[in-house]
Amino acid sequence: MKEFWKIIKRYVRPYVGYLGGSVLLNILSAVFNVFSFSLLIPILKMLFDTSGASFEFIPWGQVRDFGDITGNIYYFVGGWIETYGHSRVLLGLCLTFCAITLIKTTCYFGSSAVMVPIRTGIVRDLRMEIYRKILSLPIGFFSQERKGDIIARISGDVGEVESSITSTLDMLIKNPILIIIYLTVLCFMSWQLTLFTIIFAPVMIFIMSLIGRKLKARSLEAQKYWSDTMSQVEETLGGLRIIKAFLAEKKMGDRFNKVTAGMKRKNTLVGVRQASAHPVSEFLGTVMIAIVLWFGGTLIISESTTIDAPAFIAYMTILYSIIQPIKDLSKAAYAVPKGLASMERIDKILDAVNPLEEPSEPLELGSFRKEIRFRDVDFTYDGSRMILQGINLTIEKGKTVAIVGSSGAGKSTLVDLIPRFYDVCAGSVEIDGKDVRKLRLADLRSLIGNVNQEPILFNDTIYNNIAFGVEDATPEQVEAAAKIANAHDFIMEKPLGYQENIGDRGSKLSGGQRQRISIARAILKNPPILILDEATASLDTESERLVQEALDRLMSTRTTIAIAHRLSTVKNADEIIVMSEGRIVERGTHDQLIEQGGIYRKLYDMQSL
Repeated sequence: MKEFWKIIKRYVRPYVGYLGGSVLLNILSAVFNVFSFSLLIPILKMLFDTSGASFEFIPWGQVRDFGDITGNIYYFVGGWIETYGHSRVLLGLCLTFCAITLIKTTCYFGSSAVMVPIRTGIVRDLRMEIYRKILSLPIGFFSQERKGDIIARISGDVGEVESSITSTLDMLIKNPILIIIYLTVLCFMSWQLTLFTIIFAPVMIFIMSLIGRKLKARSLEAQKYWSDTMSQVEETLGGLRIIKAFLAEKKMGDRFNKVTAGMKRKNTLVGVRQASAHPVSEFLGTVMIAIVLWFGGTLIISESTTIDAPAFIAYMTILYSIIQPIKDLSKAAYAVPKGLASMERIDKILDAVNPLEEPSEPLELGSFRKEIRFRDVDFTYDGSRMILQGINLTIEKGKTVAIVGSSGAGKSTLVDLIPRFYDVCAGSVEIDGKDVRKLRLADLRSLIGNVNQEPILFNDTIYNNIAFGVEDATPEQVEAAAKIANAHDFIMEKPLGYQENIGDRGSKLSGGQRQRISIARAILKNPPILILDEATASLDTESERLVQEALDRLMSTRTTIAIAHRLSTVKNADEIIVMSEGRIVERGTHDQLIEQGGIYRKLYDMQSL
């Protein structure tokens, strides 16, 4: 339970006010519940079987035990009967019982209603914390994690925390209050009976703990299968075209069936064990009631008893009322380990270390004025293989530098070091002489615009995709950016124009249209540094022409780093960098590299053929 209280301390703090209200209302509910049972039953018993004249009033300051209290109540009710008659007193007692019950149930409802904002608030805060952590983690973290697994944690695991932990929070506040108040009253009524009862409570709790001991481990395994299931679904949706083209429906179905069958087995074990909570606690509670009933009966029969029959009826009623809170606690003891298993998986994201630390005293960057420089840069993803080695490169402001080479040469990794998607392992990347690791990330990335081979668009309107990342963009600015990107004409052909929704990842648009929307977004941001990662590689000839025209306009006033497979698109670059196996092997203008007759010349000749 240590982990549970850590979670509560972590997320309940903003809702302490609600928590205090719940505690107060639960106390009132328990007190009025005690009144309704402990007072009304003896009074009704006396009303029908006992004369009030047989009881003497004991001053309240001299009251010693519960018997003296009930004796005084008998005395007053007896007087009322003599004054008003049995019928009127009975009616008054019934109305009193209804009033007490109304107050009790109102407090009970209030205590539960007050907990709702806490439960929903904790779930919202938890999801927001995970989401913010996902946004803050570097790209490298997600290359090692499956997207389906992360989705499962923010959906299924958080849902499990909601149903297993936050939903039991009400039980863990209410039930201890009820148990403490009921036990206090029971001790006051008969400490001998209560002591006898308490002896059996640890036995009951021990048996319940034995049953729930393996729930956390089983739940952890079940949630892992849930992650595998979500990963399978995510992969299937992303690769549906290939699955159908290769007639792999049965193969994928078998894979999915294997995962879901494993999840079914684990969930069955967890469910059966959890389902045993109610019947086991019911049986143990009945056994305890029977034992107390036997022991209490022997006390009443003996002449030395401190409790009479009416008080014993009240005692047994309150004792039976204490069974339900104990059963609810046992359910919570089952549910909490399931939630803790899910929280353990969530914490793997929340506790993930971000290697890209913000500098404690960042340098002021201002605007981009001079150059980008790579100094003796080495880089590796996992330490096993060097991706970049000994990179020395200077990119002056206003120049266009193209980076070419075979797949796996390290081109994309090289440009990813500029906006600090990764940090160098040795050497440095500098902007205007300042190491990018000493700059504030927001300042650094505000200078850089990206246009990728696969346009990254969102399931939103064309307008919002172009204006993405630019605060307070006006319709005129968005339209101007679209015109420069050769996108305005096809946008206006859409039924809703700029308010047309483009679907998931821009699925309602062609490849060239998606790319032009991506370019318009970069134009609107108006960054001084532009990174183009094979922006025309996947386009047909006509789309490539339109996109290249838009890129030429975009590049004309900016420092541009362009990764390209089609060498014809970078012939006019100020400098072309040729990479092979993580090193710069050639550099120069197009004409100079052709004259050298090296790797670039071979690549150019092959593309010409």
